[in-house]
Amino acid sequence: MFKKILIANRGEIACRVIRTARAMGIKTVAVYSDADARAPHVRLADESVRLGPPPAAESYLKAELIIDACKATGAEAVHPGYGFLSERESFAKALADAGIAFIGPPPNAIAAMGDKIESKKLAKEAGVNVVPGYLGEIADTDAAVKIASDIGYPVMMKASAGGGGKGMRLAWSEQDVREGFEATKREGLASFGDDRVFIEKFIESPRHIEIQVLGDQHGNIVYLGERECSIQRRHQKVVEEAPSPFVTPEMRKAMGEQAVALARAVGYYSAGTVELIVSGADTTGESFYFLEMNTRLQVEHPVTEEVTGLDLVEQMIRVAYGEKLAFTQDDVTLTGWAIENRVYAEDPYRGFLPSTGRLVHYRPPQTSPSRLREGPGEGLSGSGEQALPRPSAGSAVPPAQPEPRGARFNQHSQAGGEVRTRVDDGVVEGGEVSMFYDPMIAKLVTWAPTREGAIDRQIRALDAFRIDGIGHNIDFLSALMQHPRFRSGNITTGFIAEEYPEGFTGAPPSDQLIADLAVIAALIGHETDRRAGSIAGQLNGAPPAVGERVVRIAGSEHRLTVADAEGATLIRRAGEEQPHEVIGVWAPGQLRFKGSVDGREHIVQIARRGRQWRLTARGASHVVDVLPAHVAELSRHMIEKVPPDLSKFLLCPMPGLLTALHVNAGDSVEAGQPLAVVEAMKMENILRAEKAGTVKAVAAKPGDSLAVDAVIVEFE
Repeated sequence: MFKKILIANRGEIACRVIRTARAMGIKTVAVYSDADARAPHVRLADESVRLGPPPAAESYLKAELIIDACKATGAEAVHPGYGFLSERESFAKALADAGIAFIGPPPNAIAAMGDKIESKKLAKEAGVNVVPGYLGEIADTDAAVKIASDIGYPVMMKASAGGGGKGMRLAWSEQDVREGFEATKREGLASFGDDRVFIEKFIESPRHIEIQVLGDQHGNIVYLGERECSIQRRHQKVVEEAPSPFVTPEMRKAMGEQAVALARAVGYYSAGTVELIVSGADTTGESFYFLEMNTRLQVEHPVTEEVTGLDLVEQMIRVAYGEKLAFTQDDVTLTGWAIENRVYAEDPYRGFLPSTGRLVHYRPPQTSPSRLREGPGEGLSGSGEQALPRPSAGSAVPPAQPEPRGARFNQHSQAGGEVRTRVDDGVVEGGEVSMFYDPMIAKLVTWAPTREGAIDRQIRALDAFRIDGIGHNIDFLSALMQHPRFRSGNITTGFIAEEYPEGFTGAPPSDQLIADLAVIAALIGHETDRRAGSIAGQLNGAPPAVGERVVRIAGSEHRLTVADAEGATLIRRAGEEQPHEVIGVWAPGQLRFKGSVDGREHIVQIARRGRQWRLTARGASHVVDVLPAHVAELSRHMIEKVPPDLSKFLLCPMPGLLTALHVNAGDSVEAGQPLAVVEAMKMENILRAEKAGTVKAVAAKPGDSLAVDAVIVEFE
């Protein structure tokens, strides 16, 4: 087996690979940019090598620096993780030329599957279902319009070398093609250096389902079931699960066998994923079509690990070393249900704008051992909590930090009736979320014997997840888990756009939840006053503050009186004889309350906001007033501030570059008319008029770099 490997990546996936390598007795080398000098993956590895400045193009994407680091440290192999150089044929070839093993597929397979047009041709030849469409090069917009009309609307325009949601446009009409074809070409060129575009039929009620394949260098290839990845926002996956609630055993077998046939056709080995688009409108399960093959480990691989018990990273390392798979297709079984939520540094309350900054608080939920099946042969190694190793000599890294939580494997875990929580991350409290890299903070994975159990475990774990200092999407993820349509399994790739057409404003709370939060708020007010009264009593003999409190939350008002009882707190609501029993302790300064109200369990995040409190639970934050009764009466006469009217302005929704402006002062516009184009993260965003009007003034010009909420156009 390899003695030492280098991980050509960062963040949670670097930590993830290092943990498995450590469990296998393999030394590891981390690489880092200046922005990641204090990152957890650097501290977790046995050695580390600086690559360069923060921009990926000057550090993580420079293959020659990775190879130099291998030579300097004696690393025999490289695991690329995902992103960065993981699907670069040239990188795999350069490693081979340098005598360094690539923990991934052969270069020819990467090349074959990296071109969306050529990969579809190969898939068709291998007997894989492909979406009806046009795979040749398209000369211009007029040609694109004719092709789209021949296929039949709706159609999808895609950059040939695209990925990650970039370079994709849906067209429902000829006008959409004319507006979007050139933009798709530009996005493809800017992001991938390739402006070729292909057009294919858009599948209605589409579900995104993918098959995990695993092969060795001896011709053995198996499929490890499917993952459902239909919950997406702008073609970026948000929630993944295994298995899919839509897929039948017969469908799984058909999809799996086609995926294996494609992998065999290109001589594939290592872990890879065949992505399929499936028509949810076809209940026969026969309408599934090839999208693309990802020749690397997927972000969502943990859900497959949780239901199969296989450590995919270990399998990749063993395959790269030349070992045969220690199991066959008949040995692969799926047990229970696993769900993964991607926790991103973005603000769902502001159109999912990315957020950067310091993690003032980072407290993931408590984790439990993952289930990894002990397979034939050597089985699967496990790793638990281990101390951080000392840095190697000459590795310019700062003093050690707390170890981040990550994939914690336990080969002795049994697939019983318990539920489990896993957090894969690469950050620690006090660390920075940088503007230079992907905004994902962590992956929250839960497993249970049933889908409903895994979902409920997610809701509880999300309630316990505390992040302060930056915007995050935890409330949004909780809202998804609670949504009746998601829980029913009736999902498509359009789920988020369909269910949140006006944006996200928080999960709608039940009346019972608001009533319980009011009781918890009364407890918080009581304990705060008790502490203040205790201090005052020590100073001047004043008794602790007591009496009726008024709690205002979510537009409702609750009059409550708090009394202590042995082992619980009794809170009586005005006009009711039976008090509420609160079990759980909270003291001023604590970040959350964990307990129950009348037997109903709650985990509530708590923050002080001036004279008010912010209570966060079940996918929404609530600003709460807890006031003595006489103060509440006086406050009724206070005048609420009215927010300014911004409806007369076209505001920039995100930091970006204004690349086009289609109107001038004095122009009349109609609802839906394109007004401007803002490029952000190499994607073009068309800003349209919300209603008819007249342009009063133009406040920006093409080429301007705009901040969030910068005024672009003012209307009469």
